[in-house]
Amino acid sequence: MIRLLKRLAFLALGACLTNCQQTTNNPQNDINKNDSIMETQGKGEVTIAIDTIVRVGEGPIWDYKFQRLLWIDTQGSLFIYTPKDKKNREIKLSKQIGTVVPYQENKVVVALEDGIYMMDLSNEQLTLLGDPEGREAGNRYNDGKCDAAGRLWVGTMDKDCTPLKANFFKLDSSLKGEKMLDSVTISNGVAWSPDGEKMYYQDTPTRKISAFDFDEAEGTISNRQEIITLPDDLGTPDGNTIDEEGMLWVANWGAACVTRWNPNTGELLQKIDVPALNVTALAFGGENLDELYITTASLWMPDGEGDKYPEAGKTFVIKPGVKGIPCRYWAKGE
Repeated sequence: MIRLLKRLAFLALGACLTNCQQTTNNPQNDINKNDSIMETQGKGEVTIAIDTIVRVGEGPIWDYKFQRLLWIDTQGSLFIYTPKDKKNREIKLSKQIGTVVPYQENKVVVALEDGIYMMDLSNEQLTLLGDPEGREAGNRYNDGKCDAAGRLWVGTMDKDCTPLKANFFKLDSSLKGEKMLDSVTISNGVAWSPDGEKMYYQDTPTRKISAFDFDEAEGTISNRQEIITLPDDLGTPDGNTIDEEGMLWVANWGAACVTRWNPNTGELLQKIDVPALNVTALAFGGENLDELYITTASLWMPDGEGDKYPEAGKTFVIKPGVKGIPCRYWAKGE
């Protein structure tokens, strides 16, 4: 894990990973300076939502039925944050965790390093739902989200960032798992357009964001297109989310910001600075879904960078001027 995150940090600063997939940037989508980009002036600045420094904050998702933020530290903690009383419950885990998705008030689904589990929040007990990849692959589960039909789409990654070794799966409520993509390096960021007709996906070291045609009834993806390539100064794409206008938000690892993109044109629309170098994930939340929660990492910054970001590892929030859409629940929360 240490080797992986160090490599990502160097990649975000423009260095090449000698053992990760190499790609060539698309000049049409590369953006260095663009006068049309909306900065944060007039929209406020990020503030601290959760004043706890974690190692690698990740996977925020707003459980709107119960007005709480589910999020994780990939190194072994699940958190449940309720803004109303500002309580941030921590559930310690003995394994690494890649994602959490809501299900019911006292149950959530988590992707741990060795499988997909149901967790009972009342007693913190875990029940294995499935392991569609299998332990012989040697990978761990990473980022994932549910589609409108309640299926979990979740990817994997090799702990040493071995190129093209990982995969991307879906697991439905009958616990049937299916491989949807192979030859992945670090599976990250999955989101759907508001109409459900597109799915957006990121394999982090490629710096590229892909769009697929999505068939909700069949649970299939097709017609992959590379729609955005991040330029060097915007790091690498980690987590993502969608807003009600259909624009894609990306957490920029190694670039101390989050960005908003038009997935139809590849245009960069907005950039919001974050006081942490390694920005990991983001999610719209709050009673009106108009607050953007942003998680960050405190570990594995390049030498000399740590002192510049004393608040790295905290969770931040901002009202960016647009609302998100409601999250999807495992098995529709039934």
